[in-house]
Amino acid sequence: MIQKRILITGAAGFLGSHLSDRFINEGYYVIGMDNLITGDLQNIAHLKSNPNFEFIHHDITKYIELEGSLDYILNFVSPASPIDYLKIPIQTLKVGAMGTHNCLGLAKAKGARILVASTSEVYGDPLVHPQTEEYWGNVNSVGPRGVYDEAKRYMESITMAYHTFHNVETRIIRIFNTYGPRMRLNDGRALPAFIGQVLRGEDMTVFGDGSQTRSFCYVDDLVEGIYRLLLSDYSSPVNIGNPNEISLKDFAEEVLKLTGNTVKIVYRPLPVDDPKQRQPDITKARTILGWEPKVDRSDGLKLTYDYFRALPLSEWNKQSKQFK
Repeated sequence: MIQKRILITGAAGFLGSHLSDRFINEGYYVIGMDNLITGDLQNIAHLKSNPNFEFIHHDITKYIELEGSLDYILNFVSPASPIDYLKIPIQTLKVGAMGTHNCLGLAKAKGARILVASTSEVYGDPLVHPQTEEYWGNVNSVGPRGVYDEAKRYMESITMAYHTFHNVETRIIRIFNTYGPRMRLNDGRALPAFIGQVLRGEDMTVFGDGSQTRSFCYVDDLVEGIYRLLLSDYSSPVNIGNPNEISLKDFAEEVLKLTGNTVKIVYRPLPVDDPKQRQPDITKARTILGWEPKVDRSDGLKLTYDYFRALPLSEWNKQSKQFK
């Protein structure tokens, strides 16, 4: 049997590295691509000598040239947290627009199926709860989060244009909050921020009054959903996330209980356009893909906490610094 070849952009990132592991385990030859602006080679160091993996250091906003056949593309390049895309807003917009355009052009040239990573942020600060794929969203295009939200909305639009006009096989996933090993401690999202503060003995920071909600999906569950969507026949967007909703105040208390720490929870002003509610309607994922999350949040939190706690001091120091 001829080995399938897949390009995973953003392969050195949190999700991209887990996807690389999964597809290698499924027997694929994986080509990982990343410009390392937010990714980290440490995430894929264990794959360095694997004969079914190769890494290409490349910025996908520039033309992608790849030799040989290609069966699939997973486009997972993008800053994915406010602390990142507020620091590099232009790069965030460019990778969502130009980078996606280049990936779609490669898919067309190679006759490859492409799955693009969109986000629950396309719903903005939602007025519909839970969020279904038919909801068009409530996004402030000129607000500080607009660079990420609109980049992803454009990504979806150009992907559907290539599907309808060029007959490219496309898939669109809308990813809700995901967590697990290989997140960056300094990426600004709730869980690594909470764990980092606890491990440093600092007070835990909750923004607003903590009543805003999120729905946290463990990374292994997300990867399974991505795998099923890629191999499905469904081309419209699909929500993948855990519908088990929790307030950030309660989530912070869960983390404190897990760690056994006695630091305080302190409250800071809510950032501009921070969503008040976030919960996926996963009816489509259940009916079309036969998918739903399996990992209980308490189990996933323990796995993630143990990962961060076991990091060597050198990695801890590196992750505790902001990228430049």
